[in-house]
Amino acid sequence: MIIGRILGWFVCAIALMALGAETLASLESGSYRGLAIGEIWYLVDRGSLNLMPAVVQRHLIPSLWDGFVVILQQPAWLIFGALGPVLVLLFGIGTKSDK
Repeated sequence: MIIGRILGWFVCAIALMALGAETLASLESGSYRGLAIGEIWYLVDRGSLNLMPAVVQRHLIPSLWDGFVVILQQPAWLIFGALGPVLVLLFGIGTKSDK
């Protein structure tokens, strides 16, 4: 359970970093410039992002990729900012013995 909480806090830190990067990019350009999850994934590892549609459409449900694209277009701070606290709370409930 402690690993889940650590992962949750790590995801929260990623959300804050993404929010900071988006804020700096917006201040530099003078207008809002969102930083999508797909854009971050592209910057980190292009190959896996290019491979993922084929894998999902061939080996899983083909229409699943359409829903995944919607998530990839969302601001990174929003998705990670929602996922991190959920992980922290989910893995923090009922784990008094971890302390």
